[in-house]
Amino acid sequence: MKSKRKEVNAQMNDFDSLFQQLNPMVYRYLLSLSGDSDLAAELTSETFYQAYLHIDRFRGDCKVETWLCQIAKNAYFKEMKRRNRHSELTEQEDSSNFVDSLSDREQALQLHRQLHLLQEPYREVFMLRVFGELSFKEIAHVCGKGESWAKVTFYRAKDKLLSAMEEEQ
Repeated sequence: MKSKRKEVNAQMNDFDSLFQQLNPMVYRYLLSLSGDSDLAAELTSETFYQAYLHIDRFRGDCKVETWLCQIAKNAYFKEMKRRNRHSELTEQEDSSNFVDSLSDREQALQLHRQLHLLQEPYREVFMLRVFGELSFKEIAHVCGKGESWAKVTFYRAKDKLLSAMEEEQ
């Protein structure tokens, strides 16, 4: 009984250490997806809760960071589905700002359309860098690649997006 308790305590300490080390990275990743700091904080907690519940399912086929980001992405999409099912359009725009907001919205939609069409790993690296504000070193760590790979991939993604957006116009 005491050995089992020691084992559980050791696992808890390991998980706590993992949480302390990777919590900021998971938060920034979720912030890049959502653009909402409160939602990112909430989903970061949910991510680590789910990871703790299902730690026995981690096979070690990838880095822990990758596994946590996948859990985080699933939590984000699950939350977006929940919100979409229960939301109603209540936002009304002021007619004087309508043209400006429409122009900004159209440009943002164009970027997101092209980003959606972008192949992996370009899309993920671009999102981590631009929306998640991760450094190239952090992106490399998340993707399990080198820092120079992250830089090259980001700049190629940016070029592909700019070209696609110019062609669309």
